[in-house]
Amino acid sequence: MPIKTLDEMVETVKSASNRRVVVACGNDPHTIEAAERAVKENIVDITMIGNLQKMKKIASEKKIDLGLFDTIDEPDDWKAGKKAVLMVRNRKADILMKGLINTAIYMKLILDKEEGLLVKGSILSHIGVLESPHYPKLLFAADVAVIPLPSLSEKIQILKYCIEIAHMFDIEMPKAAIIAATEKVSPKMPATMDAAIITQMARRGQINGAVIDGPLALDVAVSKECCDIKGLVSPVSGDADIFIFPAIEAGN
Repeated sequence: MPIKTLDEMVETVKSASNRRVVVACGNDPHTIEAAERAVKENIVDITMIGNLQKMKKIASEKKIDLGLFDTIDEPDDWKAGKKAVLMVRNRKADILMKGLINTAIYMKLILDKEEGLLVKGSILSHIGVLESPHYPKLLFAADVAVIPLPSLSEKIQILKYCIEIAHMFDIEMPKAAIIAATEKVSPKMPATMDAAIITQMARRGQINGAVIDGPLALDVAVSKECCDIKGLVSPVSGDADIFIFPAIEAGN
């Protein structure tokens, strides 16, 4: 059965064997509190890398048992981040989590060609999994955090990532909306051109595993009524799982 809520997602994760999360610079209150909850709910095992003195102080103030985690003392942010990245690279951890580390340092370590995590030929992107009380299932939104203005080739890669993630949520044939400001294809609006190309590629079997349509405005993607009012026919309208946004401003 498809996973339709975040609570269902958590329960599914709990029923599987635990993965190990390594936290880069886990010496801030919110990170430690989140880590405590995740361990106590048997979702993951956690390794915290960072300033151990600060971690102990925070844990004491928040009355959190630091013994819930494996800890590695590394006061230097760059070194702590590098150790965390290498743990994932060397398969000693499954998931990398950002703690109180400068984003520029964090990204540079991840993208390092020699010792980073990016597979050759792939791109670094972001997928937000969202839940709304006004929508009957989860929404997979991309890219709303990493690539400011994705190219056509990047949009295709982002879409493929989303399809792969949706399949992990047991959504056998997710519906993907390629979002633009209008449903009309216009050379004056590059986002509509990209959406039309991606849709045609899917129809010709170049992108598989999902029902794909675009360009679609956001209202049409989430509302069948809006689609009917506009007189559109779309296999995705009002029932989209995946939303591929044309730019970071639109999605964020």
